[in-house]
Amino acid sequence: MSSLDVAVGTEGFSQSTIHNPQSSAVVFAYHNVGVRCLSVLLARGVDVSLVVTHRDNPNENIWFESVAELAALHGIPVITPDNPNTDEVVEQIRALQPDFFFSFYYREMLKAPLLAIPKHGALNMHGSLLPKYRGRVPVNWAIIRGETETGSTLHYMTEKPDNGDIVAQQAVPILPDDTALHVFQKVTVAAEMALNDVVPALLAGTAVAVKQDLSLGAYFGGRSAKDGVINWTHSAQQVHNLVRAVAPPYPGATTEIMGKPMRILQTLVTDCAAQSAPAFYVVEGKAYASCAEGVLRVVRFELDGYAMSAEEFAGRYGAKRFKFTIC
Repeated sequence: MSSLDVAVGTEGFSQSTIHNPQSSAVVFAYHNVGVRCLSVLLARGVDVSLVVTHRDNPNENIWFESVAELAALHGIPVITPDNPNTDEVVEQIRALQPDFFFSFYYREMLKAPLLAIPKHGALNMHGSLLPKYRGRVPVNWAIIRGETETGSTLHYMTEKPDNGDIVAQQAVPILPDDTALHVFQKVTVAAEMALNDVVPALLAGTAVAVKQDLSLGAYFGGRSAKDGVINWTHSAQQVHNLVRAVAPPYPGATTEIMGKPMRILQTLVTDCAAQSAPAFYVVEGKAYASCAEGVLRVVRFELDGYAMSAEEFAGRYGAKRFKFTIC
């Protein structure tokens, strides 16, 4: 595991480091990273004058903690604008005259008029080891592409996303069977560690910023449920990476057999060689998926909306091989 050695100010908490009334911030935040990083700022004595967050979408699976609830606990005013870049919101924030902006998994881009407000700059926490995996859902993309490491990066914000100078970075491993939830939990801790280490130096004006070499990474776009459809012409390892990248609480990897929808929720790569066209089958009470190259053990799956064990499947449909619909 590696990390960029730019974080400074790694001393532990003391009375002198947790009280700094001279430093104020407006925090744009959402999700678990937003909760944990806002907690760090409060513990470090930063005067958070306003929290800007999102209203939860009733159509989204809200499995994460609430930034708004944490702010309310500490008596911090909260706003939830659909667009933070409107004149009204910009003027409301400008009137606060904050020293810093911090953005922690906030989903809207901040434009130039907003970014010009904080006296000492605007910083964003991104869930990858920049410059790799700039853009959307970096944890999911890192797993899909078979990475063995990712992390969190605190960087200065510009109008172009995720390309500003880096002030702190913390790496974490991606293990072979880690799901996106496992990795996101690690990345959340990495974000907390990176921010906690560098806040004293940011407040003192001594944090070192390192320019990104953007040629070493690329931008990645968002993903939707339809991107979880399994392509059975891929190898077992590639399919396994997709399954774990979109496993619950994400929508899951999907396919079709016997004209019925199947959701594959957990797999393991085996050392078996594929014997025929991609198919699903049960042997000795265990379910398998033969891929174009290699075989997966299917640990958890749903058929036609119902969770089913391998034994239940075999009892209902028999032990023959069922071909997948090829995408």
